[in-house]
Amino acid sequence: MAIALATRMSLLEVASAYEVFSTAAVREHYSVKTCGLPSTTVGDWLHADVDENFQGLLSADTVIVPACGNQNLSQPADLVDAVRAAHAAGARVVSICTGAFTLAAAGLLDGRRATTHWRHTARLAQEYPLVEVHPGVLYVDEETILTSAGKTAGIDLCLYLIRKDVGVDVANDVARDLVMPPHRDGGQAQFIAPPEVDVADDVMTRVRAWVVSHLDQPLTISDIASYAHMSPRQLHRRFLATTGAAPLQWLNSQRVFAAQNLLETTDLGIDQIAARIGVGTPTNLRRHFGKHVGVSPDTYRRTFRGAIAS
Repeated sequence: MAIALATRMSLLEVASAYEVFSTAAVREHYSVKTCGLPSTTVGDWLHADVDENFQGLLSADTVIVPACGNQNLSQPADLVDAVRAAHAAGARVVSICTGAFTLAAAGLLDGRRATTHWRHTARLAQEYPLVEVHPGVLYVDEETILTSAGKTAGIDLCLYLIRKDVGVDVANDVARDLVMPPHRDGGQAQFIAPPEVDVADDVMTRVRAWVVSHLDQPLTISDIASYAHMSPRQLHRRFLATTGAAPLQWLNSQRVFAAQNLLETTDLGIDQIAARIGVGTPTNLRRHFGKHVGVSPDTYRRTFRGAIAS
């Protein structure tokens, strides 16, 4: 795995990608190197000692392109050429935040779905009309090309890659090391101009834990509001403030996440999984799963169980 560095790239995006793929839980699965010019500075002030120049991207199986660090989002020609060549050589290419502009400049996003930080999605669509820009998601998986929204969404995408490559247990171990949630679905909305969040909202923490422990039941907003001792309107407002999603939207994402875990770690049938996560029927499971993940449960199981087995 290689992280492509160019002058003034965002320090947070560079460091977070390096940290995720260098934790003890994944060292046996990934070897991370940095590629760029010897004079590269990160975050306007930190001098980066690169392992190899841009030619090093050609031997990587995965290339990560962090956010552009300049105001005009201009792309260094040598970086664009190297990323294009790496993909042509068979590398999976992953962008974090405005790194999507590098991929777009290389022509890798033409005819593909993609995202970037919500402040820049309109510009991405305007400057690269062949790209199908999805402004409201955390990340997009187009098989060999993956893009993510701003900063923390890049970490979500990195954890998603680990889930896809080596399984949910390893990804969860990494998340625990980083002290962060193990999974946010790629289709979850970006936190665009969110209301002020009370990060110490113990009530909502308790409510969310209760919901997760009762996924097998046909919960309604009234059920959750009753447990929380709130009106449905209050509950809606508090969920938006603490999760960025409406209650039922969040509930459905948790059900899909639970289904993903069961598909990856058990041999339960689709009907059994549907019952366990509270959606009732295999048809409902396939509908919710397809909406959130973009593939059927059967395809997902083959993909992830196959990756783990290999």
